Amino acid sequence: MINFLYLFLTQSKLVSTASERYLLVYMIAVLVIITSLVIIFFIVFQKRKNKLLLDKIKQQQIFEEEIAQAQTEIQEQTLKNIGWELHDNVGQLLAFASMQLSILKMQVSDDVKDKFKDTSEALKESLKEVRSLSRSLNNEVVLNIGFEKSIKNELDRLKKMKFASAKMKVKGDKVDFHNKKDEIIIFRIIQEFLSNSVKYSEAKHLKIDLEYTSDLLKIMASDDGKGFNTDTVDKGSGLLNMKSRADLIKAKLNVISKPNEGVQLLIEYPFNKN
Repeated sequence: MINFLYLFLTQSKLVSTASERYLLVYMIAVLVIITSLVIIFFIVFQKRKNKLLLDKIKQQQIFEEEIAQAQTEIQEQTLKNIGWELHDNVGQLLAFASMQLSILKMQVSDDVKDKFKDTSEALKESLKEVRSLSRSLNNEVVLNIGFEKSIKNELDRLKKMKFASAKMKVKGDKVDFHNKKDEIIIFRIIQEFLSNSVKYSEAKHLKIDLEYTSDLLKIMASDDGKGFNTDTVDKGSGLLNMKSRADLIKAKLNVISKPNEGVQLLIEYPFNKN
């Protein structure tokens, strides 16, 4: 009898222990499943959140590019209109003044004619300058005469104004721009740099180096003026315009300068943007 009771209790304990194990395994399995579902839900949620953030950033970038593109097109149209005005109106007025001066010169005595010489020459040079400037402001003219020729014309024009030298050097075999708008934008960046040199640098010499490779157009424009501290200088509209234009065509742009060491503009334009 005692043996029977001992055997019954032992088997009951084993059954109870097995049930507890099964219950424990079941609870652990449920806990693992719930934890996995929570993790999966969290991962999916984060991916969806990140995707929404990336979409928002891309939409913002597209919007900013469209704004920059619109601003560039408006600026180009404005420059073209100014070029036309200079050529058609101011140019005609200067030409008329020069013609009237020539007529007046013929009607005065010989001892007075020499006094007209400097004025007449100044009018002729002014007319040339206006016509040259009007061509550089018109993107159609720039595209017609070509990128390198347009830069050279700009340097020649500035050399006559105030610089002791204004040179351009070209390395490598020329690679044509796939997108003509990019050609205009790079020319405008260089033009902006040259304009800043005229207004602020007090430089005597200008130099532009173009280097063509199979993948890149490398440009270095420099002057020997008073320079500035790039860490403390106020980021004016000129620098911002150059940077925004470069970003628009996926070009790298860097301005290097120190006080009394001139300014360097470095541009790397990729021909293939894929």
